[in-house]
Amino acid sequence: MENSENPDIISAKHTIDKEIEALRIMENNLNGNLTNALDVMQKTEGRVIITGMGKSGHVGSKIAATLASTGTPAFFIHPGEASHGDLGMITEKDCVVAISNSGETRELSDIIVYCKRYGIPLIGITKNPNSALGKAADIWLSLPDDGEACPLGLAPTSSTTATMVLGDILAIALLERKGFSKTDFKQRHPGGKLGACLQKVSDVMHKGDEIPLVQEDTPMKEALLTMSSKMLGCVGIINNKNELVGIITDGDLRRKMSPDLLNKTAKEIMTQNPKAISEDILIGEAINIMNNTGKGITQLFLLENKHPIGIIHMHDCLRIGVA
Repeated sequence: MENSENPDIISAKHTIDKEIEALRIMENNLNGNLTNALDVMQKTEGRVIITGMGKSGHVGSKIAATLASTGTPAFFIHPGEASHGDLGMITEKDCVVAISNSGETRELSDIIVYCKRYGIPLIGITKNPNSALGKAADIWLSLPDDGEACPLGLAPTSSTTATMVLGDILAIALLERKGFSKTDFKQRHPGGKLGACLQKVSDVMHKGDEIPLVQEDTPMKEALLTMSSKMLGCVGIINNKNELVGIITDGDLRRKMSPDLLNKTAKEIMTQNPKAISEDILIGEAINIMNNTGKGITQLFLLENKHPIGIIHMHDCLRIGVA
């Protein structure tokens, strides 16, 4: 059956089109309320509290997690639990973002009353500004009122997608306002491959006596012994100012193999001006450099004012789960 006739493909494309349409409507409805909400969230001294019931709650949990991981302290409170003691988790230094597609979710009533009683800023995300949530909110963020992708018009689909995207809009805008960096991101994601990629090369580099280095005039016999003992597949060549001026790798030895190889000096065999990096480079960036330098290299020296202070090997990246 051709894809154009496949009912599953037709259904899938309808869902995609419907949800894209909802996002376009939301895009066209963006206004100054977004800036006002961002101002409140950025100035909040405490945490951004996200709340919502049902599917809005599931999306809210994700929004809270995204905010927290991108530099905005946040957590999710379930409306039902809030009514049974968790309201005490909300302080006057916090702000609350309440999510309800209809704006009439009765489980949110206690949180709304609590915010009003203690002067806690309330941002409402709903399609209906005249709903209970829309009227109570200090700032209203609009969801598209264009129905759901569900053919019954019942299952939250387009509305939850729009809510998720709105959460991403808030998180990214706050990230940009705060100048949140890759280093900041790494500190909040220390585990897994992502955390490994966001480590700096200085975290895994070989340093001190582990660095394979010889002078320019070192005989190749000695250079090979240094190269072999350090087991990094290379030796760096330094001048009398302790500046890195060259490198000899396994590949260099194969290319320049000759009967008189051992009678030559390191300077005669080395590749000049080897690729090098600084110690504050992320491991992910170092891997990109190694993979995209000519035919690819497996080692990088770390320099400070042209002086070698460390070396990283591709195997170091493999050991910590990167590459």
